[in-house]
Amino acid sequence: MNPWVTAGERCGMSLCVDDQDASDYLFADFMFTGLVESLGKVVSLENRGEQAWLNLSIPFAADLQLGDSVAVNGCCLTVAELNEISIRFDVLAQTLRVTSLCNLKAGSIVNLERALRVGDRLGGHFVQGHVDAVGEILSLSENGQDHVLEVSLPPEIERLCVAKGSISIDGISLTIAELKKESAVFWITPHTFSHTNLHASKVGDTVNLEADMLAKHVAALMAKS
Repeated sequence: MNPWVTAGERCGMSLCVDDQDASDYLFADFMFTGLVESLGKVVSLENRGEQAWLNLSIPFAADLQLGDSVAVNGCCLTVAELNEISIRFDVLAQTLRVTSLCNLKAGSIVNLERALRVGDRLGGHFVQGHVDAVGEILSLSENGQDHVLEVSLPPEIERLCVAKGSISIDGISLTIAELKKESAVFWITPHTFSHTNLHASKVGDTVNLEADMLAKHVAALMAKS
């Protein structure tokens, strides 16, 4: 069980969906694709002692129910409260310490994706919404109609990466164009740039990183052999 998330964020089937809905989901731990569904805006991030309340304005709010799972900048969170103005997520202080969510403020733009259901098309790669580490945007520049993004990679993430492999950056499924010793370079298409929070990002911003799930399993198995 991932220690970084709250009980609600762990996305167990009995916790996040009604029994009749359980068969609609692919795994007991909710999965995502890394294809950003929509953008949301932070209404507030309120300190509540050992936790925080993250309130977001979400375009598909009318389709959400209590307990639904949503990836917010790649971090799997659970809907705790709905109202006419915003959707509230409860976030543990530990989650804020080990993800980039701690840097959100009113007006921040966030990537959103609802959990994958059986029958949905999978156009990215399997993303769990369990943030492995935080990286930093080292450069973000235009190159013709595209953009070139370079993000720092902590050692625990870099060892799980390969050129042309997949990684989740703030919940966006991206292909590694060039793998360096402590960073990775990505080519961003115009669609991805305009339909994700990358268009509002800048050098020095922190981003949530999740390594490819298959790479993590292979590394764990190799460590045991």
